[in-house]
Amino acid sequence: MTFSTDISSEKPKEACGVFGMYSRELSGELAQRTYFGLYALQHRGQESAGIAISDGERTTAIRDMGLVSQVFEPSKLAALEDGHIALGHVRYSTTGSASWENAQPEFHGRGDVNVAVAHNGNLVNTATLREELSEEGFTFNSSSDTTFIAAAAVSELEKGHGAGEAVKLAMRRMEGAYSVAMIFRDKLVAFRDPYGFRPLCIGKVDGGYVVSSETCGLDIIGAEFVRDVRPGEVAVMDDAGLTSYQAESERSALCVFEYVYFARPDSRFDGHEIAGSRQKMGELLAEESPVEADVVIPVPDSGIMAAVGYSRGSGIPYAEGLIKNRYVGRTFIQPTDGMRQLGIRLKLNPLPSVIKGQRVVVVDDSIVRGNTSKKLVELLYEAGAKEVHMRVSSPPVTGPCYYGIDMDSPDQLIGAKFSIEEIREQIGATSLAYISVDSMVAATGQKKGNLCRACFDGEYPTTGTANKFSLETVGSSKCASVADK
Repeated sequence: MTFSTDISSEKPKEACGVFGMYSRELSGELAQRTYFGLYALQHRGQESAGIAISDGERTTAIRDMGLVSQVFEPSKLAALEDGHIALGHVRYSTTGSASWENAQPEFHGRGDVNVAVAHNGNLVNTATLREELSEEGFTFNSSSDTTFIAAAAVSELEKGHGAGEAVKLAMRRMEGAYSVAMIFRDKLVAFRDPYGFRPLCIGKVDGGYVVSSETCGLDIIGAEFVRDVRPGEVAVMDDAGLTSYQAESERSALCVFEYVYFARPDSRFDGHEIAGSRQKMGELLAEESPVEADVVIPVPDSGIMAAVGYSRGSGIPYAEGLIKNRYVGRTFIQPTDGMRQLGIRLKLNPLPSVIKGQRVVVVDDSIVRGNTSKKLVELLYEAGAKEVHMRVSSPPVTGPCYYGIDMDSPDQLIGAKFSIEEIREQIGATSLAYISVDSMVAATGQKKGNLCRACFDGEYPTTGTANKFSLETVGSSKCASVADK
């Protein structure tokens, strides 16, 4: 038996990060800039990474398993030819396994119509779409839903539609979450599902445009933020500039977990900085669930801003009571009775000078499965805490996500099976409290109806569902990293 020492294994996993550029002035620099953009988006996916560069006629791509820094050593970046269109991707698998075949950007095409696609999200009608496209003669080499997005676009492009209209028509066949960047011939195309489940924004850079899952990807290369890609919008970037095509959109449903946990604190959605929203969640949590205590500490790094907010809202002093080792990756060891806390200690180590003899409020952003929370509480008691009061800046996760978070089984969710008091008993905390749905939403600055909150309150914007391995087929263990299309 083995267990993961990665404390983030308790956390829900994001789907992917998408990045793209169009600039003739920066031709020759796009691979390096896309590398930096993906570095900024690394938190959105750590399984694989890829970059494609196009000169409008030929597209060269490098993709492989691993972090951005592991995949793109200098010699590989140098192998990417000059071009004025770039596409980048970091992946965490939510449909299809973590394999080279499913790494992106993904290519698909027939005859003279070829596209490269990078996707963040999850389709919920993959079985139907696969059957329809198979009847049209398409074949598929991956078990990711991204391949069906690409094929659906190719199907419409083959009919002679322009890129914007073709994608707009292809979107009518797709259900679920998708924020996508695509290279088609001499164009960079960005589009977002009609609900806008996953973020995507547009920036300006020397002589062209940038698209990125988050604004932090724009900031790192010095691009100027222009606006978010609207739900249901297709944005086409080429030498003529930016042309927009708008599909029907009933409502916005941006995932509220982007505010709680996924997005980087320095990113902005609709003008709201994530760090400010998280701090406000902590302040509102302090109002809803006060406690007499001596110190407030965060679970680093994602709980820091909420802990700052809780401290300000409650008047209880804030301190760094847990030190995070940021150089430990995913590690596996054989546990014994004497090593039961080694896993969490590799990532977090308490400061007894802050904790010993104190009534401690520890603030985290979420509790999904509960295993890590239990170990964390034990760790604080071992460091001498007198009391441990757990406060969580999101409500209990009670339902699966079908829109791009790896949370597709209620059996995995402690909040779906137990009451808050039962969870408190299981993790061993002196007290436990979660923020309410309404306060969480209020902290984002968004209207409740403009956010997807399904995993917290069961209000799903669509009726379809998805399973991570529903499209899985026996694949090979390729390690090739360069593909020309």
